[in-house]
Amino acid sequence: MNPVGDCVVDASVALKWVLDEPGSDAAAALLDGRRLYAPPLLMIEVANALWVAARRGSISVNDAEDALALVTAMPFRAWLREVNLAGDALKLARLLDHPVYDCCYLALAMAAGVPVVTADQRFVAAAARHPETAPLVLELAPPIQG
Repeated sequence: MNPVGDCVVDASVALKWVLDEPGSDAAAALLDGRRLYAPPLLMIEVANALWVAARRGSISVNDAEDALALVTAMPFRAWLREVNLAGDALKLARLLDHPVYDCCYLALAMAAGVPVVTADQRFVAAAARHPETAPLVLELAPPIQG
């Protein structure tokens, strides 16, 4: 069982649902009945990463399109479109000295009152430097075997 409850997931986690990468099992465990949040930016980041993978020949163009369709169909139940993610993300980017793209996920997490789960170690490290953001950005970890 994975100890994380409802959470925001970023593109680094969503990609592990559709690509065979280290951490794919841990990412799949997040799909087990929790409420998942993500900003609309997630689909753009996933599409770009799949395009890069297809361009490099790691996956076919058809597989990239199928993978994007799978991520689009994932159980995101709340996008919280009414939140001012851009403005909040900009403030967080200045605080953390970290890209606005990642801070968009953190802004959503703060608005939803749930943590962000990410496989991006730089993002985890940036958030860890500040007491108000440290507990909100969690590194994707393997499920605990019980």
